[in-house]
Amino acid sequence: MYASKKSPLIWVVHLSVLLIVVLWTLPTAGLLISSFRDKNQLAVSGWWTALTTSTQNVVYRAPDASAQVEKDGKFVIAGNVLENRGGVVSAWGTTPTKPSEYMPGATATLRDGTALTVQGDGSFQIVSDKKMEGERGQRIAFIASIPPRFTLDNYKEVLTAQGIGSSFINSLTVAIPSTVIPILVAAFAAYALAWMKFPGRSLIIAVVVGLLVVPLQMSLIPLLKLYNGVGGYFGVNAKTYLGVWLAHTGFGLPLAIYLLRNYMAGLPKEIMESARVDGATDFEIFIKIILPLSFPALASFAIFQFLWTWNDLLVAMVFLGTGNQELVLTGRLVNLLGSRGGNWEILTASAFITIIVPLLVFFTLQRYLVRGLLTGSVK
Repeated sequence: MYASKKSPLIWVVHLSVLLIVVLWTLPTAGLLISSFRDKNQLAVSGWWTALTTSTQNVVYRAPDASAQVEKDGKFVIAGNVLENRGGVVSAWGTTPTKPSEYMPGATATLRDGTALTVQGDGSFQIVSDKKMEGERGQRIAFIASIPPRFTLDNYKEVLTAQGIGSSFINSLTVAIPSTVIPILVAAFAAYALAWMKFPGRSLIIAVVVGLLVVPLQMSLIPLLKLYNGVGGYFGVNAKTYLGVWLAHTGFGLPLAIYLLRNYMAGLPKEIMESARVDGATDFEIFIKIILPLSFPALASFAIFQFLWTWNDLLVAMVFLGTGNQELVLTGRLVNLLGSRGGNWEILTASAFITIIVPLLVFFTLQRYLVRGLLTGSVK
């Protein structure tokens, strides 16, 4: 008996899968590491250097004249350019364009006659024979080797931002009904298309498949005009949760019907025939037999729909509004960045805060995901 040898193709498949896993995991790992890094280090070096000392060009502004104290007949402003971050200053200068003008311990004479000295540990002194004046402090540019520093400041800034709690509730209020409603509607439609015979059934199935390729952006404006027209006719405010629920339901129904119909069509026909012999109606068959057996497919669609509605920004802004009370979590985090993206370092922490709930949903239902997607796709 010869031991069976694995085909080289098997090793190629295994290596390909491993490569795909690494390519998908590395960006996520980098994002996680970056979310804990100091924002100054994050701005000048990549996440792969998180455990190494980084060389940074930094511009520090010293305190203004109100911080001066009198010592031995001279007026002194003292501090530390490293701001307790650790590290060693290798060179410094009085302008951002010349950060290596002086060596640590050297003294520079400024234009107003004051003397500036910066030490290797980052401590500095501005000394003057007369009382200093001015509302802006002296800028000190320096080059420093700073050890790696990890902090929770990025998460604290996001979690303590004003309105973040209400935006979290708004996202849940949008995502949960926008997931449940399409499932309820699509389940009935899928059963009818799979097991009930009526004229035009094949045409409806073809239309559903065709709607899968319709871009959301193309149908968003006509849908909004239609909704505003109906709302104005009945005197209903367009900017409500009902609008965003209906929009997500409409955009999610084609995939839901297609997925559930394929799954239900693959269920054993004998079960339905036996139920009909026993006198069960279509509604009873659907409720007592089809729904329990279709749970994997329902869970699969629930994962996709929840991920889409939770991370959505466009539909929520269009149908719900951008007011402070209506803003969803994604919109709130965008506002935290500022109009010019000045606080971009919080993006990494924001990303992991927003994926907590989707991860809980995914890991709760993931065992049904593959089974629900594959069943019905092949015979």
